[in-house]
Amino acid sequence: MDLKPGTRLRSQTCSAEVIVVRPPGRAVDLRCGGAPMIPVGGEAEAHPLDGAHRGGTLLGKRYADEDSGIELLCTKAGEGSLSLDGAPLPLKEAKPLPSSD
Repeated sequence: MDLKPGTRLRSQTCSAEVIVVRPPGRAVDLRCGGAPMIPVGGEAEAHPLDGAHRGGTLLGKRYADEDSGIELLCTKAGEGSLSLDGAPLPLKEAKPLPSSD
């Protein structure tokens, strides 16, 4: 799947939806709940939610992977968790603010 900035994807296992903020620098296998993500509006197949990928996706949170360069923004929460090439996709950490003296 060709991921470009602004591409909207949804899960086939739950209600989760994301938008691509920064595309990966290489081809990746992006999944939610253990099943491949599809474009919003695409035809979904019925996939059961994999118990190992039941961590949930949180609304308004960013998920990123430094190695591939991908960054996603969750626009609709769901029960399934995001994974990239078989590994969990972590939440992007907030940058610490500079201290004020």
